[in-house]
Amino acid sequence: MGKMVATRMKILQIIPSVSLVYGGPSQMVLGLSAALAKEGIDVTIISTNSNGDAGQPPLDVPIGKLISQDGYQILYFPCSPFRRYKFSFDLLRWLAIHAKEYDLAHIHALFSPVCTAAATVARSRKLPYILRPLGTLDPADLQKKRQLKQLYGYLLERPNLAGSAAIHFTSEEECKISERFGVQTKDLVIPLGVNIPEELQNSGQIREKFGIERDRPLILFMSRIDPKKGLDLLIPALEKLLEARLQFHFVLAGTNPQDPNYEKQIRDRIATSQLSNCTTITGFVAGEFKQALLQEADLFVLPSYYENFGIAVTEAMAVGTPVVISDRVYIWEDVQKADAGWVSSTNVESLTETLTLALRDVEDRKLKSINARKLVIEQYSWGAIAKQTIAAYTKVVREFRSSGVQ
Repeated sequence: MGKMVATRMKILQIIPSVSLVYGGPSQMVLGLSAALAKEGIDVTIISTNSNGDAGQPPLDVPIGKLISQDGYQILYFPCSPFRRYKFSFDLLRWLAIHAKEYDLAHIHALFSPVCTAAATVARSRKLPYILRPLGTLDPADLQKKRQLKQLYGYLLERPNLAGSAAIHFTSEEECKISERFGVQTKDLVIPLGVNIPEELQNSGQIREKFGIERDRPLILFMSRIDPKKGLDLLIPALEKLLEARLQFHFVLAGTNPQDPNYEKQIRDRIATSQLSNCTTITGFVAGEFKQALLQEADLFVLPSYYENFGIAVTEAMAVGTPVVISDRVYIWEDVQKADAGWVSSTNVESLTETLTLALRDVEDRKLKSINARKLVIEQYSWGAIAKQTIAAYTKVVREFRSSGVQ
């Protein structure tokens, strides 16, 4: 591996959009690219300028020009002609011309037209590629628009899966349950990484900004506002806590650029609930404000129905915030083993009981806070993830070259 790294292995990262409004996938690619660059890998991201699917203007970035950022390069292409689907003929033309300049492509998304086509182009240009499905091969996710996805999967993604050098899953559970459309695949299980702050500072700015009393526990949900995230469980569970006279303040942080109607339903549901008196809805958050929210929260909650990893969960644990997650967030076993939080089933009763335990036991929250940060430092730091990823890249490239497919 040392020889290949010394000669600067050239890696393409391909993703429909790196806009942070799309949440974890975009954030992961940016974090991974920076970590790989730090380890001496030559990384180029190619993506579109998409910045949301509900009429938002595109990203204000130079088009078709390599931009240097955190040690890697990024190249944006316009969404054309199907902006809603983050598709770009220009991106595909560029890939067809430049594929031979790279050792490997890491493609982030299935059931995304631009990534589907990119895998096809990579095969035609003899560029080995790794596919990361982002949870889209989960049987629960495949139930959405089932007939269309089955048709799309068998006709378009099946050849891509079959032609891939490997499939990148982010947890053992995701790997175990994922559909492959009858194809035998080589699988990699490499978790996602997170930036770990060296110093933790609870400034109190969030409580001051929103008028939250210092002795009132702050419960934070920070994720995409999507039906799969379990808000239909969380809202009634929080209402039951209020009925039991448990005191807390709930912060709902996130948005849904692809389904603003669902986001409105959630906002309206809270507005007509007793929760309205103890809830703050922030919309999309980023940067220092996001970090302050994570650090000041007493509990981070994500009761998803399925979650291939849960990058926001590791972000919370990285700053010492214990988590309440469902057993369908596929790092739940790591969380449970490390005693870094609480795990519930995906029903209102179990979630209510779990939140009650977490709210009432302050000392247990303190213990889990220490364990949560320790877990992330040991298993989910970007430095550790980059090294695992480079080892996988190196093996894939060597196997491809030795196969004689050039």
